[in-house]
Amino acid sequence: MADASTGRELLRAEHIAKNYGQVTALTDINLRIDRGEVLGLLGDNGAGKSTLMKIFTGFVKPSSGQLHFDGKPVELSSVSHARSLGIEAVYQDLALINELNVYRNMFLQREPVKGRFLGILDDKKMRAAAIEQLDRMGVRIPSVDVPVAKLSGGQRQGIAVARSVYQKARLLLLDEPTAAMGAKESALILDVIQRLKDEGEMGIIIIAHNYAQIFDVCDRVNLVEGGRIVFDKKTSETSVEELTDMVVREYREARRSVQAG
Repeated sequence: MADASTGRELLRAEHIAKNYGQVTALTDINLRIDRGEVLGLLGDNGAGKSTLMKIFTGFVKPSSGQLHFDGKPVELSSVSHARSLGIEAVYQDLALINELNVYRNMFLQREPVKGRFLGILDDKKMRAAAIEQLDRMGVRIPSVDVPVAKLSGGQRQGIAVARSVYQKARLLLLDEPTAAMGAKESALILDVIQRLKDEGEMGIIIIAHNYAQIFDVCDRVNLVEGGRIVFDKKTSETSVEELTDMVVREYREARRSVQAG
C-alpha cells in the first residue's frame, strides 16, 4: 500500500465490516488510495464490492471500522455528505435521462438558473460548460444538443464520468465502467480514465468483474473475496494471469465445498 507519509493519501478504510442481520457482506476491509492513483477493486459477484462502494458513497453505514478521508476520520452520514467532500460515483445505470440532451444531463438536478427568483434554467451556461468539459476530457460526441438515447454506450459512460468530474470530484468510483462494451467503446472510457489519471489529483477506484479490460490503466489492484481484501499489488508486480489463477482456485474451492456439503 501507499505510504501515508507522502501526504498523497486520499481515502483509507480500516477494518470495515458490514452485516445485514445474519448476513455478513464485509468482514474486514483494509484499503487505501492516494491522489492521482487508479485502484482496481476486483472480485466475483457477491464478493462485497458493491457494499463497499455504497459505504464509500455514504449510502450505507458500516457496522464497524473507520474511514479516513483527506487524513481525517470521517463518518459519512449520507450521499450528499459524501458528495460535499468530493466523493462521486458512476453506476452501471449511469443515472442519465435518455430523452434529455447531453448538456441537460450534465447538470441533472444541479441546473444553474437565471436570476435569483426567476428560476429559469440557464441553458446557455450549461451548454457552454458541457462543451468545454467534454472536450477537456476527450469525450467525442456529435453534439451536446442531441438526446443521450442516440449515443453509444461508451459515449454515455463518458458523459456520466464528465458530469462527476465537473462537480469537483476528488474520489471517483466507477462501477463496471466497461461492462457489456466492445473493444472500441471500452478503449474510449479507458482513455478518459487515463486523462484523469495524468492530471494527478483525483483518486479513482474502478470496481470490476472483468479485470482484463481495466488492468493496464490501474496502478494497483485489490482482490475481494468473502468480504475481505486478499490480494493487494501494484499492476507492475502482477499480471492478469496471476489474478485469473487466483480466481480459478477460489471457484474450484467453492465448488468442492458445495459438493462436500
